[in-house]
Amino acid sequence: MKRFYKEVSVGGDFSVLLDGKPIKTPSKARLVLPTESLAAAVAEEWRGQGATIRPATMLLTKLANTAIDRANALREDIASDLLGFGKSDLLCYRAVEPAELIERQQEAWSPMLDWADQAFGARLKVTHGVRHIEQDGEAIAALNRVLKALDGWALTGLQTATTITGSLVLAIAILEGRLTPSKAFALSRIDEEFQAEKWGADPEAEKRARLHAAELEAAGRFLQFLSAGEGPPSP
Repeated sequence: MKRFYKEVSVGGDFSVLLDGKPIKTPSKARLVLPTESLAAAVAEEWRGQGATIRPATMLLTKLANTAIDRANALREDIASDLLGFGKSDLLCYRAVEPAELIERQQEAWSPMLDWADQAFGARLKVTHGVRHIEQDGEAIAALNRVLKALDGWALTGLQTATTITGSLVLAIAILEGRLTPSKAFALSRIDEEFQAEKWGADPEAEKRARLHAAELEAAGRFLQFLSAGEGPPSP
C-alpha cells in the first residue's frame, strides 16, 4: 500500500492520528492506546514508513490491533490458552542425552523455575523426555492468578511471548522485567543452538529464528510501554 498521509500525531486520548484523522483497526475500532509511551511508539512506526507502507515492520501496531479487536472479548480464552503452556512449559521438559545438553538446560532453565516458585508460588515439576508430566494443582493455580490479574493488553503481549518461546515462565519473566526479550529467546533455543553446533545451521531455520526474535522483541517493548505511564486523562 502506498503511503497516503503526511503527518502522524498522538491525540489527547492517546489515539494515533494520520493527518489529524484517527487510524482504525481491522475491525474498524479507533486505534487508541492505553499509555502515552505506547501511543508514541506506535505513532513512530507509522511515521517511519517510506513511500510504501510495510505492515511487517509495524509489530507494535499489529499487537495493538489485536488487543483492541479481540483480547478483551476473548480474555478468558487467551488466559486459558496461556495456562495450557504453563501445564507443559518448555523449561520442564529436559533432554535424556547427551550429558552436555542436559547440563546446559539445567544451568539455564532451573533458575527460572526457582524464580517462578519464589515470585509466585508456582513450583513446576521437571521430567526428562517428552512424556507428559502432570503439574501440581497449586502451581497451576498460582500461574492462573498471575494471568487473571492481567488485562487484555498485557495478555496480548504475553501471548506472543509465550507462543514464541514455548514457555509461560519465560514470558512472565519478560513481563516482570526479570528477563530481556533477547535473553528469554536465547533460553528458549538452547536445544536448537546445541543441534546447530553439532550438525551445522539451517539457513531457513535461522531466518525463522530472526523473525521470531524480532516479534519477541516487539512484544517485550509492548509490555514495557504498557507499564511506562498512566492512562489518558479523564474527559
